[in-house]
Amino acid sequence: MAATLQTTLNGLARAMVQQGRLKEHEAESLANQAESTSSGFVGLLISSGRMNPLEIASFASETFGYPLLDIAAFEVDQVPRDAIDRKLMQAHQVVALLRRGNRITVALADPTNLRALDEIRFQTGLVVDPVVVEGDKLAALVGRLVEAPATTLKEFTDEDLGLEFEDEEAKEAALKAESVEVDDAPVVKFIQKILHDAIAEGASDVHFEPYEKYYRIRYRTDGVLREIAQPPLIIKEKIASRIKVISRLDISEKRVPQDGRMKLVLSKSKAIDFRVSTLPTLYGEKIVMRILDPSSAMLGIEALGYEPEQKAAMLSAINRPYGMVLVTGPTGSGKTVSLYTCLNLLNKPGVNISTAEDPAEINMPGINQVNINEKAGLSFAAALKSFLRQDPDIIMVGEIRDLETAEISIKAAQTGHLVLSTVHTNDAPATLSRLLNMGIAAFNIASSVILITAQRLARRLCTCKKPLAIPMEALLQAGFTEEDFDGSWQLYGPGGCDRCKGSGYKGRVGIYQVMPISEEIGRLIMTGGNAIDIADQARSEGVRDLRQSGLRKVKQGVTSLEEVLASTND
Repeated sequence: MAATLQTTLNGLARAMVQQGRLKEHEAESLANQAESTSSGFVGLLISSGRMNPLEIASFASETFGYPLLDIAAFEVDQVPRDAIDRKLMQAHQVVALLRRGNRITVALADPTNLRALDEIRFQTGLVVDPVVVEGDKLAALVGRLVEAPATTLKEFTDEDLGLEFEDEEAKEAALKAESVEVDDAPVVKFIQKILHDAIAEGASDVHFEPYEKYYRIRYRTDGVLREIAQPPLIIKEKIASRIKVISRLDISEKRVPQDGRMKLVLSKSKAIDFRVSTLPTLYGEKIVMRILDPSSAMLGIEALGYEPEQKAAMLSAINRPYGMVLVTGPTGSGKTVSLYTCLNLLNKPGVNISTAEDPAEINMPGINQVNINEKAGLSFAAALKSFLRQDPDIIMVGEIRDLETAEISIKAAQTGHLVLSTVHTNDAPATLSRLLNMGIAAFNIASSVILITAQRLARRLCTCKKPLAIPMEALLQAGFTEEDFDGSWQLYGPGGCDRCKGSGYKGRVGIYQVMPISEEIGRLIMTGGNAIDIADQARSEGVRDLRQSGLRKVKQGVTSLEEVLASTND
């Protein structure tokens, strides 16, 4: 056995098997997949959910004696991006962090990747000092270094965009006429730069907004809109036309809203989808592009921010053979990512998964995804009826909006299928009342729904966070108890640095209320209990509401009290 292990597994995989962190067949399967894909052993290990990035990095650092660094502290502008060839950087997932004299410090998730280290030595002629970093953060930095164009938005001038005016009078006349021919290529290059930068900054949406006197472009980053450019007003029609062309929309129709989709290919192994929406306004078409990054659903359930007991309840529910799991929350609260994270865990060769969405936001191989088309008669209810004739194991419904969809979903959950879906309510207990108000019989709800999770997204404090002193009365009013003040934690607020662009926040974290439907809660549903009764029973069973879950994140120093108060109801 030892000889077999020695020959089939090398480096990190072999060490994990020897120390009991992985079973031999699991390591062999991942190693074989790594040879045939560009993900690498560490990337596959993370996406499989067997270990999170920090666990892998800590294990590699302790086992092989290399320093462990947090690569999130390094900005793209700070690293010597030309020290290592971009193809090598992408192929082996390595980044040069520091070059000093004849030595170069290289970050990688697998320090036993000797081939990568040898190629770096050969290419640079330098002594290589490896450091271990978390695989997901490394992949994000590699993507930014490899995929971001060299130019910046500030480098685009009127001339770059094909706009040349002899004097101010000619420029004003052109703006009034709005008929100046603009060269396509510079505008296309400008749009591409806008989208590349949005992806690099982790934006969720890009807004192109025409007004009477100016035209602005904004990114929504960490839930907040921020202006990033004001290109010349004259190119608003050209920008709208180019985006509509690549999104397969009707460029001649400017009177009604349109919805489309486009794909931006970043590299051979990565492409980002955009959901495009146009809206006629007084001064032209406003365009909003939602960035749909498939990798957001591959981070694993650990990255979403569930507390240990919440994660255990969620995993227990989605691994049940049948029943209904509901996710609730406002638009933009991360419901789709949560559902797809669960689907990614369930997506195995022996399982048939079908989804009905409006529209499908994240493309996932191995899952049969259907786009709802109400005009063509393909509604959620029609798709669900068809699914039940397709021998499904797991069904995901984008949203339960009406009685017919709800009834079919519940019948599917009662007849041996696992059903995942979303409902728009404020919290988990209110979801049950919403289903009752739709007209679903109480006994059907009690016998089919197995878990409801409500969620919100709060901005995560940047590393520049600073301690705060807030009066105890205000903390008690926010929801803390006197038992919480045991001196074991510190309250933090936003600071401000270059990394977070002065906002004090970088990234977002989920706040959850995970409510399994126990026998007592089921009995309350059957006897006509309202949302308040159900909430009281859930609280007695140890289920934390959204505010309590948010306050725990405050105690952990993950987010600020201000963010929790803004994103949760008292």
